[in-house]
Amino acid sequence: MSRISSPRADTLSDEARAIFDEMNDYGPFRNLVEAMGHRPTILRHLFGMLLDLRDEAVLPRRALELALVTVSKLNECTYCISHHAPMLQVVGLSKEGIARLPDVDDHPELDDLDKMVVRYAAAVTTRANRMRDAEVTDLRAHFSEAQIVELTWRIALCGAFNRFNDALQLTLEDGVEEFPSNSN
Repeated sequence: MSRISSPRADTLSDEARAIFDEMNDYGPFRNLVEAMGHRPTILRHLFGMLLDLRDEAVLPRRALELALVTVSKLNECTYCISHHAPMLQVVGLSKEGIARLPDVDDHPELDDLDKMVVRYAAAVTTRANRMRDAEVTDLRAHFSEAQIVELTWRIALCGAFNRFNDALQLTLEDGVEEFPSNSN
């Protein structure tokens, strides 16, 4: 059970309500959106940015979802894994392939770029202050600097979402299948 209540949507400002409604169309994130609804400024700016990034589609969806699931698995955030694993299935990974993440050694469903993204997401999540220059430089063969910035930002932001969701014990919405945080 969540540690906070859900605000009534009709108590939100018009601008926050528009983002609230659009996020509900974006995916089954209602409990997260409602939690953020307690602070309309957070809702407006954070989800407004995410909606803009989605619309701009600068970062390939597969790379984004690989990164988000990797971060969420490393942080053991069942809420985020359960929401993003299905999106990763849409871009070609099986449940078994997702369960193996972040282990990329001999992963039959990942190409070299996929493995690089997963390793980068793990590095940003677990040792950002100790990364080698090559870990960023290697990405340049496949991504523009704008894409690298967005990938890094989305990885870091995902870690913040993981902590927010877990600290407030947000529960999965009806109809969202729980995807375990580990492969055991």
